[in-house]
Amino acid sequence: MSSKTIYLCVTSLCLAPWAHAAAAQDWQYSLSAGVANLPRYSGSNERMTAPLLGAEVISPWGIFLDTDRGLGWGYEGQRASFSAYVGASAGRKDKKKSGHAGSDRLQGMGEIKSRPQLGISASYSLGSAILGATLEHALEQDDKKDSGKAFTSLELSIGTLLYKGDYGSLDASLNSRFGDGNYVQTWYGVTPGQATRSRFHAFDAKGGLVSRGLNLTWNLPISEHTQFTTLLDMHYLSGDAGKSPIVERRLQTSVMGVLKYTF
Repeated sequence: MSSKTIYLCVTSLCLAPWAHAAAAQDWQYSLSAGVANLPRYSGSNERMTAPLLGAEVISPWGIFLDTDRGLGWGYEGQRASFSAYVGASAGRKDKKKSGHAGSDRLQGMGEIKSRPQLGISASYSLGSAILGATLEHALEQDDKKDSGKAFTSLELSIGTLLYKGDYGSLDASLNSRFGDGNYVQTWYGVTPGQATRSRFHAFDAKGGLVSRGLNLTWNLPISEHTQFTTLLDMHYLSGDAGKSPIVERRLQTSVMGVLKYTF
């Protein structure tokens, strides 16, 4: 399915409930803090532990500003949700630096700089299953650099509630991530120039399936305004991403815990 088709589908999904979203009464604010243990870069067998700090503001009209997605608008109904946002893409360094994704093993590959990113996300509840899709497009930073081209990724997911009771709730979801040629080349490819400066041989990565994964999320309410969330993310690099010479381990796992206060 093309990005234009996805955009039209999720846009039409959200237009009907606009009046309901605009009728919301209160501003919502939240602060979050936690810690994550994850690979130093996608495909690495080195790990890093980093703090997680975040904040979010949601207006009565659905406009939001948060440290994760950026600035956008969203709607959340009984069965469907939608959001569109402008934020910053992820980045990667070619040396080990505290709190930043990257590794000395990537020396010579150059830095993948964060750049403006456009995103749309939608979900729909179908019985006990929740279908989701997130499309993101990072703008061009410099088309003459190895990692400066614009790129696009799409994540599809299906999730369900496994448990809800005295100990909070446990959700599980299966997901697949796809990327265009620039996305896969930026994160997993090795250009001839990068090959001359690094330990890796040249690798022309093609677009397609990037990974398949499983998420487990445990939400534990502590009080009316406070919640603790633990996330276990596992995904297996596929296609050209999995064949990349920079990939040391295809199965990637991340664990994080976050305390969130809403007021």
